[in-house]
Amino acid sequence: MKVGQNFIDKVKETIAIRDVYRQPEDQITITVDRNDLPETVRILYYDLGGWLSTMIPNDERQLNGNYALYYVLSMEGNKMFEGDELPQDQKCWITVKTYLPASDLTYPSVTLKVPAAVWYEREAYDMFGLTAVGLPDPRRLMVSDDWPEGLFPLRKDSMDYRHRPDPVDHKDEPDYEFMKPKGAGVLDVPLGPLHITSDEPGHFRLYCDGDTIIDADYRLFYQHRGMEKLAENRMNYDQMGYLAERVCGICGYAHAIACIESAEKAIGLEIPLRAQAMRVICLEIERLHSHLLNIGLACEVTGNMNAFMHIFRIREFSMELAQLVTGGRKTYGNVVMGGLRRDMTGKEIKKSLELLKTIETQLDEVWDAVMDDKNQVARWKGVGILDKQVARDFSPVGPNVRGSGFKRDSRYDHPYDFLDQLDFKIPTEDGCDVFARESVRYKELVESISIIRQCFEMMPGGQTIITPQTMIKPEAYALGNDEAPRGENIHWIMHGNAQKVYRWRCRAATYNNWPSLRFQFRGNTIADAALIVCSLDPCFSCTERVTIVDVNSKKTKVLTQKDLKRYSQSLKSHPLKNM
Repeated sequence: MKVGQNFIDKVKETIAIRDVYRQPEDQITITVDRNDLPETVRILYYDLGGWLSTMIPNDERQLNGNYALYYVLSMEGNKMFEGDELPQDQKCWITVKTYLPASDLTYPSVTLKVPAAVWYEREAYDMFGLTAVGLPDPRRLMVSDDWPEGLFPLRKDSMDYRHRPDPVDHKDEPDYEFMKPKGAGVLDVPLGPLHITSDEPGHFRLYCDGDTIIDADYRLFYQHRGMEKLAENRMNYDQMGYLAERVCGICGYAHAIACIESAEKAIGLEIPLRAQAMRVICLEIERLHSHLLNIGLACEVTGNMNAFMHIFRIREFSMELAQLVTGGRKTYGNVVMGGLRRDMTGKEIKKSLELLKTIETQLDEVWDAVMDDKNQVARWKGVGILDKQVARDFSPVGPNVRGSGFKRDSRYDHPYDFLDQLDFKIPTEDGCDVFARESVRYKELVESISIIRQCFEMMPGGQTIITPQTMIKPEAYALGNDEAPRGENIHWIMHGNAQKVYRWRCRAATYNNWPSLRFQFRGNTIADAALIVCSLDPCFSCTERVTIVDVNSKKTKVLTQKDLKRYSQSLKSHPLKNM
């Protein structure tokens, strides 16, 4: 029996499947009527053990006269308890596809049955004007509050990537409607519009009863750069890889790999084993410097500057390792269709193994010191709980979900490149809190060192690049996946004419982690808010102040970055007590 056939047969018991398409063999697309869409996704998600990895809206009017929706599920098993997992030979990707005629751009919301779909369906309206009927939260997600009505950027005929709508006068700019709990005495605490500990903008609203957060809402996508629009019909695939690297300053290599491998899989291109091994090495180097960054910041935000500085000292060795492998302190500019631009010498491999030993020894010493600090551990434990059922409902990824006891990892569930020849473990923790997530990151650092060492010791010979000879078939599509430091990255590419991209869908790991964050805030204090977001490991920019508003008295108080950080670290001199 072909992989995935058992899932198709199960769905067919209640749903009429119009078409089944495989490209490649473990990526199966089933087409259903739009009215059957929610139940089909629900069956695959909850009954058969799928997780929602991405959703792709697409303007296919040039191809078949319709719009299309692709809900991509990673079939792994529910993983709620020991043994609740699919055998490795049954794991696959199943995409549920449906068409929407150009005359009627509505479809029944999947979110009502699978909460993980909520952001995807909000985005489908913003970008394409496709309306999910019954969607519990239909607010704008990606476009700005003053974006013109009726202008949907990713439609093929709406605008090109250079178009910029005229800005609305500041006094006429509409306000975003934050969700707010009802009740007297609730403080509305804006955290933002830029976050104090990280490096991209986001506006959080923390609704507090005294010092306790009872709910939260947030507005993101201030930095939406239109990359998917830029790529369509303009770039060749090597240029696409360079663009994908700019999605993130920390895990850009993981985006380049997922992007390029989605294109390679769509044409069945197998790259040399040496290039596969080196791609894995670079991905794990990114995990090294990213996890060290996050653990260091999780110490710094609680006042442990000593641990922060030592961890960043170790992180410097990972940057030196990146330079030996790629020629630069970041792993940019190395991925192309068919392999890698740069090979390594034997001398560089020997030096890399020496650096790995240094990182390994010093990492263990510093982590032991952090664990011996009872105050540090106490600030992490019991904070930012991500309940297992919430995690199951919203499909988070990376250390965020593994810290809640789920053995979810794209390297393990859907091995790519050289990984199926390596021996490694997937660390999990059951604490569901900040401590569990940081512990997972430390254990993953240990595993990354082992993976890199194995790749060097088993390094295949031969070339690192081949020139693709296959002409790319228009309308062929496939997804590329890898496990970035923050979790599973998914890139989906549909090929167009003239060896160009028709549709590129980039889904970064943090996108899947955001929707469940409000549940992690609940029940914690204002002083823990920055730490909880830090443990998620998103990307934000820094700012200098937070405004606190008492919604009853209308009084406001401005906190500088120094004020808020001091309170987060010391838990003394409550910033609201004199309001």
